[in-house]
Amino acid sequence: MMKKILIANRGEIACRVMKTARKMGIKTVAVYSDADAQALHVQMADEAVHIGPPPANQSYIVIDKIMEAIKQTGAEGVHPGYGFLSENKLFARALDEAGVAFIGPPEGAIESMGDKITSKKIAQEAGVSTVPGYMGLIADAEEAVKISNEIGYPVMIKASAGGGGKGMRIAWNDAEAREGFQSSKNEAASSFGDDRIFIEKFVTQPRHIEIQVLADQHGNCVYLGERECSIQRRNQKVIEEAPSPFLDPETRAAMGAQSVALAQAVGYTSAGTVEFIVDGDRNFYFLEMNTRLQVEHPVTELITGIDLVEQMIRVAAGEPLGFTQDDINLNGWAMESRLYAEDPYRGFLPSIGRLTRYRPPEEMASADKVVRNDTGVYEGGEISMFYDPMIAKLCTWAPDRAGAIEGMRHALDGFELEGIGHNLPFLSAVMDHPRFTSGNITTAFIEEEFPGGFEGVTLPEADIKRIAAATAAMHRIAEIRRSRISGRMDNHTRVVGSDWVVEIAGKSLIVEVSADKSGATVGFGDGTVHRIDSGWTPGDVLAVVKVDGAEMKLKVAKQPSGFVIRYRGAEMPVKVYTPRQAELAKLMPEKVEADTSKMLLCPMPGLIVKIDVEEGDEVQDGQALCTVEAMKMENILRAERKGVVSKIKAAAGDSLAVDEIIMEFE
Repeated sequence: MMKKILIANRGEIACRVMKTARKMGIKTVAVYSDADAQALHVQMADEAVHIGPPPANQSYIVIDKIMEAIKQTGAEGVHPGYGFLSENKLFARALDEAGVAFIGPPEGAIESMGDKITSKKIAQEAGVSTVPGYMGLIADAEEAVKISNEIGYPVMIKASAGGGGKGMRIAWNDAEAREGFQSSKNEAASSFGDDRIFIEKFVTQPRHIEIQVLADQHGNCVYLGERECSIQRRNQKVIEEAPSPFLDPETRAAMGAQSVALAQAVGYTSAGTVEFIVDGDRNFYFLEMNTRLQVEHPVTELITGIDLVEQMIRVAAGEPLGFTQDDINLNGWAMESRLYAEDPYRGFLPSIGRLTRYRPPEEMASADKVVRNDTGVYEGGEISMFYDPMIAKLCTWAPDRAGAIEGMRHALDGFELEGIGHNLPFLSAVMDHPRFTSGNITTAFIEEEFPGGFEGVTLPEADIKRIAAATAAMHRIAEIRRSRISGRMDNHTRVVGSDWVVEIAGKSLIVEVSADKSGATVGFGDGTVHRIDSGWTPGDVLAVVKVDGAEMKLKVAKQPSGFVIRYRGAEMPVKVYTPRQAELAKLMPEKVEADTSKMLLCPMPGLIVKIDVEEGDEVQDGQALCTVEAMKMENILRAERKGVVSKIKAAAGDSLAVDEIIMEFE
């Protein structure tokens, strides 16, 4: 067994590999760029080597720099994580020539399966069902349009060397095919150094289901069940689960057998994933094989009890698998929510900055419940614009799907995160969505259920009243504290009354709060009564309260005369007034928001790639105005209405902050 390994990656996956290595008694080496000098993976490792500037193409994906770090530290093996060099055949070859174990598949398998065009052809030869498409190289946008018409719209335009949703576009017509080809090509070149593009039929109403395979160097190969990855945004997975609520045992077995056959056809070893698209009749079609560890691997580990990173290390060390296909049992249900530094209220655009508060729920494991959080950040750390926006992968397990979902709801409720935009509210909204809980999902779920983007959740009336009762009791506690402090200052303690008016979700609710030593009873004007028990004290940003004995976790931010409450995807200002204050509040003028309708604002911190218009140009609704790159993704900003460009205040190459003006219109 190896005594020291280097992890050629960063963030949560580097930390996750280090946890298993530590468990196995293996020393670890981290590599880091200037931007990651204080990163968690650097702190966790036994040794760390600096490899260059922040851009990945000057640090993490420079093979020579990784090889030099190996030489400096004497690492016997390298785990590549995912992304970066994980599917780079030249890296695997360099390690082999240096006599260093690559904790992944052999170079030949990477070459065969890492290229989507080649892998499709091999899959067809191996008898694996594939999606109709054009596997040859495409020269330009006009050829892409011609091919798209031959296949028939809609089509998927994909980077041959792609992954993680980058370099992928869906086109429904010639204009989108032409534009999508160029954007995919640009993203592919930027992210992978390979701008080859292919096109395939886009299957409507699809599910994205993948099979985990594991193979050793002795001819043994097994599949470890499937993962449902249909909750996606811009082809990037957001929520995954294992097993799938859609597959039956027969389909699972057929997909597993094809996956194993494909892996064996290319001499595959280590952990790998075969991805399929599955239609409503459970017909499945091969998409690609990822010759690496997947982001969503924890859900497979939770339902099988198999540590995939440990198995990868053991296989790389030449050990045979310690189990056969008959030994694989799927136990219970697991969920994974990807927590991203992106603002769901601004079209899920990337967000960067400092984590002023980062308090994930406590990890735990029992016979009927598991909470796991794979992360690479810490409170006070920075989210950089140079890398993937993932903050953490929150996972839950329970004996059944309903239990795993309920566990995820509570875990998300208790996840404290401040300082940046993040998708916690959206994840909570999905967990409560009836279509998701029913299991009736496709890859179009987000697009269909949130067609105008995410604007928060409207809570049921019962939840609003429970929150109103809780905040009334909390406000009374805060008022008592203020009166005592004031009394010490002026020797006159103000009496805090029991009658209040709670303004929440457009409603004005009259309540009476009767407090005692253990909590408060809150009565409403309609006769409804709620019992509130809580250990909340003013200043706490997470209030764990019991309303009629049922626990609620409320994120709390103070504002004058009340709070801003976040709960289950909803964000609500709550005002708590005395009856007289409520009367006076109605007389206050409302603040008018500044008019930005004639401006194009930068929706995220990013780099202007190009400006598509000039001053004086007349633009049409939906016309491309400029392209902004952030976190390795290109975002095309379009005109919301017809107009004339009066002033352009940015140029290609400019780095802009969020809401900085790009151009103005007449």
